[in-house]
Amino acid sequence: MTDTAVRVTAPAPVARKNWKLADSAFVPRLICGVVILLIWEVAVRALAPAYVAKPTTVALAIPKVLTDPVFLKATGETLAAVAEGLGITLVFGTIIGLWMGRSLTFDRAIRHYINGFNAIPMIVVLPLFSLWFGYSTYTRIATIIFAAIFAIIMNVADGARAVPREYLEVSRAFRASRLSVLFGVVLPASLPYLLAGVRLAAGRALIGAVVAEFFLSIGGVGYYILYNSRSYHHNEAFVGVLLLAGFGVGFELLVNWSIRRFMPWYRRGDKS
Repeated sequence: MTDTAVRVTAPAPVARKNWKLADSAFVPRLICGVVILLIWEVAVRALAPAYVAKPTTVALAIPKVLTDPVFLKATGETLAAVAEGLGITLVFGTIIGLWMGRSLTFDRAIRHYINGFNAIPMIVVLPLFSLWFGYSTYTRIATIIFAAIFAIIMNVADGARAVPREYLEVSRAFRASRLSVLFGVVLPASLPYLLAGVRLAAGRALIGAVVAEFFLSIGGVGYYILYNSRSYHHNEAFVGVLLLAGFGVGFELLVNWSIRRFMPWYRRGDKS
């Protein structure tokens, strides 16, 4: 008899693969960012007045703005309003979406209204909200809710309709109540749709807050940007714009981390 040697090749570590993917994605992003900044700098220096923001002057203004008490207070007001509005939106949007997804009668009664309100630009309803709630933070909260709630409702409703029939049949076999089925089976199965809705709602909520601050002239990052741009402090205003973009990116990273940490079954690996 002859011995046959079997060579087993160990799989490459997943972490090393992820690092390679991250490195391969980082270089094109870096090159693209540098090119955009160079074009911006050259175009402004060649064609625009001296007070127009450009990358070098914006970079110099960042430390001054980030230590400005006025800016810090405005940032806190905007973030607090967005957090409050998103909290309200998440609760009511999830409930309405689940109800729409599992009740054909309710879905037929309200779906066209949801689609219609979702198509209305938030700037159109701002004058109405200002009449109803006054030029106050309540109008900003109402605008945030209006901007964000329909994304959650529509996504959760789609997720509730897509629940596998086997899940529902098993729950009925164990004589589960309607509320138990709704919040114990349908809602967990709809989490991917809910997360997609939350991503959309967060961005729309931030836009709603800034638009309300522009229109109402109340404290916040939006009013800080408006005031500085009108007073020809474009560098300071653009720092506020960059901060808003950073909020959006940070929220996306937070959602992705939460998925990897608490729901590994939803997304395996991160290719971003």
